Amino acid sequence: MNNSEVRCYSGHTYAERPRSFEWGGTEYQVEKIEKEWRGPGEKCFRVRTGDNKLFKLCYNEKEEQWSIKEILNTKQIQIPEFRA
Repeated sequence: MNNSEVRCYSGHTYAERPRSFEWGGTEYQVEKIEKEWRGPGEKCFRVRTGDNKLFKLCYNEKEEQWSIKEILNTKQIQIPEFRA
């Protein structure tokens, strides 16, 4: 789902930490951020909600839009590895 509404903590920069979001007409509270990573031009989070659902939230910095995808199992999400 694109152009989704995500409410997040924004301290020094925008979208530092998602707090809640609306998906499928339901409001979800983020209980835990399980993973956080950056890709080219985006910030992504794997979050767990209060009802134990997993979601991937990504903020496209160029388009200034969020995308949300429910994760039905952990094999659906691939986190790129960055080497220094």
